[in-house]
Parts: sequence; structure tokens; C-alpha cells
Amino acid sequence: MPSEMRSLAREFGLGGVILFSRNIEAPEQVAELAHDVQSLSTELPLWVSVDQEGGRVARLRAPFTEWPPMAVLGRSGDVALATRFATALAAELRAVGVTLDYAPVLDIHTNPSNPIIGDRALSATAEEVARLGAAIILGLQGHGVAACGKHFPGHGDTSIDSHLDLPLVEHPPDRIRRVELVPFREAIRAGVAFMMTAHILVPSLDEDLPATLSSKIVRGMLREELDYDGVILSDDLEMKAIAKTWSVPDAAVQAIAAGCDGLLICSGDVDVQMATLEALVHAVEDGRIPFGRFEDALKRQRLAKERFLTKLAPPLKSAALRQVLGCDEHRRVAEEMSRCL
Repeated sequence: MPSEMRSLAREFGLGGVILFSRNIEAPEQVAELAHDVQSLSTELPLWVSVDQEGGRVARLRAPFTEWPPMAVLGRSGDVALATRFATALAAELRAVGVTLDYAPVLDIHTNPSNPIIGDRALSATAEEVARLGAAIILGLQGHGVAACGKHFPGHGDTSIDSHLDLPLVEHPPDRIRRVELVPFREAIRAGVAFMMTAHILVPSLDEDLPATLSSKIVRGMLREELDYDGVILSDDLEMKAIAKTWSVPDAAVQAIAAGCDGLLICSGDVDVQMATLEALVHAVEDGRIPFGRFEDALKRQRLAKERFLTKLAPPLKSAALRQVLGCDEHRRVAEEMSRCL
């Protein structure tokens, strides 16, 4: 745990942390780190989160179970298999203290040249993504791990990687409601705890601002039209789709004003994180963000934490961890998924 992060938490309070490969050495170390993170909390527990989708987006590798890409699961069309996968995944995450997984991907693979989604998507059809995505949500959350549907309002039909530039989605609103929003609606029905916004420009919904910074999309569409009552998170604000135009502090202010309840800032640069927190404080002080907007965001975070973080267990010892991670039962699920290649 960097000492700078401890100082940041003491001064401002943090909602949680996200783990990347650079933070991970061994299961026992991850479990101890997750336990140590909670020492940063003065009131509410912190989220310990990770991108553990399967396939190429998996921060936790062997001896954790190595899951195939979600496109493979999608080809099976098997809801029961999706539920078994999510249940096994949740068991391994909880064993090392991870409480929030940025999964499932609810984007629809409608563009074969999409450089960032591809085999991360469950299917090329909205109905299959919705059906299997809901099963994953129920499996994760039924076993104590908060799920996060991503990337709203749909990153599937893009041809640019948002890590590098701002992708454009040129569909009219009726097509987006008919296709892209179908899995998100089903995720809401399944009670998904979190939704993550996409760094994409959808001119038919907002001519000027990417989805993450757009009140028309975040508040108007996700919160009001779809009646989503959970926590809305931004994708990483340091991705170039945003950072080429806006500084991280400026983007953070806009994202919270637009309706996001939390922000991902993932490089580990404590100076950037500090500047962002200070910018949010100043934005409330000068009225750019109503204080009620912060109260609303904190209330949603509090409700989600009460739902998932009230019974945090101490870290498991090595022998107990090895009985869960990569166990025979979980490997059989992964092998059954892989047969659908």
C-alpha cells in the first residue's frame, strides 16, 4: 500500500481501489492487500475491485482459474453454464477479498472490426447478451460480489479503441433503444449493482459530449428513462478518449455533474488523484456541482456497500486459498466453456 494513498485517504476519503496486474504477485499477497485496503476506511468499507472478465481481460491469472473469452460462453447459449461460471468466479474473487468485478460486458459485437470489444462480448445479438449477461450478474451477486454492467450506452459498434481516441457511434436513437440498450435493461431487471459509462460520442443523443460526461445520456437515459437506481461509475478518466480533450480533474467534475456516482482514475498517479479530489471540492464550493448531487452519489454508494460489504471476512490462509482457486470444480466449468470454441 503506497504511503501516498494512505495520506490521500486520510485527507479526503476514498470509495475504493482497483487492482491491476502491477498490484498482483500471488493469491496470498492479494488477500493481504485487500485486507489492508480496509484500513484506509474511516466509516464505510472500501470496494476492492478488478477487471476479471475472462479471456484477454483478466488481471488474476493462474493459480486462479483461467476463464475463456466470453464469446465462447456466448456460443454455448447455456444460461446454466453462465450461472456456474459466475458462481465459481465469485468464489475465487471473494477468497482474496475482491468485492466488485467490472463484469459482465453488455456490449453487442455488431462490428467485426471493433478493436476493443471483440471476443469480450457475449454475442452479436442483443437478446443473447441480455440473457447470458443477466445470468452472470445473478451468479456474481448471489455469491457476494457486486457486478458492473459495461459500457453504457453500448460500445459494440465502434471501430476505434477508446484507450487511444474517442470512438463514434452514429446510430439514431430508435436503433440504440431497440438494440444497444436491450442488455442494459435486462441487467437492471436483474438488479445489477453498478453500471459503467462508455467513453464514446453518440451525436444522436448528445452532439457535444461523450457519454461519460453527458447528462443527457447518464442522467436522462440511464437514470431517468431506464429507471436505473444503482451506482453509475465512469470508465477510467485517463483513457485518451477523454484525456485528449479534458484534464482528469475537469472530466471528473463534468462526470459527477452529469450523474456519475464514482470515478475511475487508474494510473496510480497520486498527484492526479489529489488534484481531482480538490477539483471536486472546489466545484461544490463554487456551485458548479450542487451539493445534493454529491449527497445522492454518496447515498447510492452507501446502499451498495450495505448490500455487499457488511460481512467482510479476514484473508484466507494459503491452504484455504488453494482449495478454492483453480479447484477441480472450477476447472471443469472452464473446460466445458472452452469446448464451445
